[in-house]
Amino acid sequence: MEQKRKAKAIMIQGTMSNAGKSLIAVGLCRILRQEGYRVAPFKSQNMALNSFITDEGLEMGRAQVVQAEAAGIKPSVLMNPILLKPTTDVGSQVIINGKVKSNMTAREYYKHKKELIPVVKEAYDKLASEYDVIVIEGAGSPAEINLREDDIVNMGMAELADAPVILVGDIDRGGVFAQLYGTIALLTEPEQERIQGLIINKFRGDKTILDPGLDILKERTGKDVLGVVPYMDIAIDDEDSLSERLDARRYIGTTYKNKGSIPDDLAGSGKAFIDIAVIRLPRISNFTDFTALSIEPGVSLRYVSDVRDLGKPDVIIIPGTKSTIRDMEWLRATGLEAKIMQKHHAGTLIIGVCGGYQMLGDRISDNVGAETLITSHYAGYQGTEAQGLGFLPMVTEFSEEKILDRVTFELQGLSGEFKTLNGKKVTGYEIHMGETYINSHPSRTPGEMVRNETEEKITEENKCICTSRDNVLGTYIHGFFDEDDLRKAFLDMLYKRKGIDPDNITELRYEDFKEEQYDKLAAVLRDSLDMEKIKKMIFR
Repeated sequence: MEQKRKAKAIMIQGTMSNAGKSLIAVGLCRILRQEGYRVAPFKSQNMALNSFITDEGLEMGRAQVVQAEAAGIKPSVLMNPILLKPTTDVGSQVIINGKVKSNMTAREYYKHKKELIPVVKEAYDKLASEYDVIVIEGAGSPAEINLREDDIVNMGMAELADAPVILVGDIDRGGVFAQLYGTIALLTEPEQERIQGLIINKFRGDKTILDPGLDILKERTGKDVLGVVPYMDIAIDDEDSLSERLDARRYIGTTYKNKGSIPDDLAGSGKAFIDIAVIRLPRISNFTDFTALSIEPGVSLRYVSDVRDLGKPDVIIIPGTKSTIRDMEWLRATGLEAKIMQKHHAGTLIIGVCGGYQMLGDRISDNVGAETLITSHYAGYQGTEAQGLGFLPMVTEFSEEKILDRVTFELQGLSGEFKTLNGKKVTGYEIHMGETYINSHPSRTPGEMVRNETEEKITEENKCICTSRDNVLGTYIHGFFDEDDLRKAFLDMLYKRKGIDPDNITELRYEDFKEEQYDKLAAVLRDSLDMEKIKKMIFR
């Protein structure tokens, strides 16, 4: 019998969340690919609101999608068999192998976590039989000793894969030596032995100043410092809402960094031509939907959670959310709803994506507890409902079934300001609970859904929903702006609105830009890390 290959493995763990594990894993995936290895990412359990739908219609975390792109392979749920999407402060929707299992409180999940070890092992073994190297990412910190029992994502996963571990510390938050030393000190002796090296991440300044501390750290821990990675200005999708790009006052993207794309007489003004404000909802999901817009020359894109920061944007985007009704109530309570309505009446373009799309309608109704840990099977449950912004004549009703689908279609029937997008191709995916209808429940054939306010019906085979009216556009499609032609048409419309000739500005090809960023990250890591030592760890 032919023996299946078993991939070599390396695991990246961090001293805390957002220490840079995901980005280091992305860079290692790209470096190993450049050197001719078949490499794949893996994270047994991911907690994030940024997710993705595979070609098979299965849901997984976006961090492993980015890592798969860097590795030059298609994303697979084998790379992220368990995804937790927080629904409340104490509970999450639990997704196993790409499909929703149930909603659980944290206590319920940890009670059943041991049962998921075979799920993790099966996914990892399948992946390891197909590739040369698996780059495994941990979650949070391995020193969370209250969670050590039945651990399946940090040292427990390292043991399962027999993987050497590299521990990453974040110097930007301060106390990096204490982070690294304290993390190791809290581990058991076998776990300490599994850590083969340390990385200091997000450093700004003269590295030689760190050298005495690095020597002491090695002396105290017995671990090699594999390198100091500088703070990087690289546009690669982040994993979760800890991302710095959600800083309300920080403009993101590469505005004026690609100056050759903008005529000198315009670029010299130092101001972005197009100002896009994305509402930073408390439970924002899939904020990576707007990365393609943010990297365009001449565009600034910022996240706003305070009415005082809204300013005078050209476009306001209400993004996806894991809790549409509660975030709609937050929008109302903060005064942002009133301000958005004021901007709408003044002609500002308003766009809603997924949960934001649902908010654009008249009413949002959850009679089944889809957004809570309660279901309709609970005898006392009365359901929840919220009034929407009322910009589009439609209502949304949640159901217990989650809609997951990859889609490609051509926009048709859009009206108002957005009619210029008709005929453009959209490629993306749907992740939402329930369905949206024009006005109320229209008389319709089962399996049909409404596409726009003209009540044109489309079949279940092409069930994407996109609606426009006057200066408002709503869509369920994540990745709506990723297609170059559609994004160019949208930006050209905005430039013309401001009296700027769009022919003078060269937009970017998004796929090419992403590839350049992965290569740039790989180059920085090659310069910063001792890759020979890392490869010896992998191929020991």
